[in-house]
Amino acid sequence: MTDVTTQFVNFKEDGPFRLRSGGELPEVTIAYETWGKLNADASNAVLVLHALSGSHHAAGHNPEIPGVGDLWQPELHEGWWGNTIGPGRALDTDKQFVICANYLGGCYGSTGPGSTDPRTGKPYGGSFPHVTAADQVDFLVRLLDHLGIDALHAVVGPSVGGLVALSLATMHPERVRHVISIASGFKTTVLNRLILFEQILAIENDPFFNGGDYYDNGRPAYGLALARMISHKTFVHIDAFERRARREVVPEKEMLAWYDVRDQFQSYMLAQGKKFVKRFDPNTYLRIIDMWSHFDAAAEGGAASPGDLLERCRAVDQKWLVFSIDSDFCFYPEEQAELVGHLHEAGVDATHITVHSDKGHDSFLLEPHLYAPHIQWVLSR
Repeated sequence: MTDVTTQFVNFKEDGPFRLRSGGELPEVTIAYETWGKLNADASNAVLVLHALSGSHHAAGHNPEIPGVGDLWQPELHEGWWGNTIGPGRALDTDKQFVICANYLGGCYGSTGPGSTDPRTGKPYGGSFPHVTAADQVDFLVRLLDHLGIDALHAVVGPSVGGLVALSLATMHPERVRHVISIASGFKTTVLNRLILFEQILAIENDPFFNGGDYYDNGRPAYGLALARMISHKTFVHIDAFERRARREVVPEKEMLAWYDVRDQFQSYMLAQGKKFVKRFDPNTYLRIIDMWSHFDAAAEGGAASPGDLLERCRAVDQKWLVFSIDSDFCFYPEEQAELVGHLHEAGVDATHITVHSDKGHDSFLLEPHLYAPHIQWVLSR
């Protein structure tokens, strides 16, 4: 893929951005990238929604994002879904106009806790409000309006992005024709809420966290590294984990004083945590996992029940494609089965595909050939 440049749109003139928590932001900026060309009637737009620690840079090469600084590490310069977005690929940029935006609360250009609060001249920090999937939908709709897109040909959401895709499709059903949900769910499980709570505690209890106001005195690196280690176990299947871990043990004295790292698996996990700290903001991590922890599609959409919510999709004849990964420990296949069950009960046209993989949740990033034929079929309907 060729070089791509991040674009920004500021909505200062639209007035304060109000969130479901009751908080408000005096203005918001959205960072996004696009691939392909929007056709004359704006009917070929596909919106891609990124996962927990992803970004709007989904394809191509981007060596720098203005204002992001050291967080934009070299490992991020190549788009995270470049094997899926491009000419002739699953999201074919010869046919589709593909858009991906950094979430509200993000750390890669959109307004987030590290952004300057125009009311104080300092970073928002801990004062940045709680964000829900419904807030993300409001945020993204502003971008679609700015781009002149009344209805998306499709919204594609892997992982946490699938939660936002579901909310967009049900809050604004008339604006979405096809929904592609990959390894996601309908409502966050108790197990995931507990795993996410462990990560919140890890960051909150870092001595540098300071209630989220740490931008002048050092980031809570240990807490974020530990949070990433907790989550990483759910992203990678244990077989793949064992293959990835190096055979040698790397001594660790920076994060450990008494304990000695004893095997290559501990060494691998520490390396993952330390690498992540360099490229992500702890406050952003907290906002996104808080959004995930409390996700309930019916509640986000203001519906009394799943049936009432998804009736909106049936009414506009939306088409759904839902992927499960049989080795997924993050969003278990039962979660997609629940989603598809609700869709079928509501009379929505939904196809459910189970991907057989030994790579766990990360399969959607690593094995495009398992998804591409089904995605291409849906987008050509």
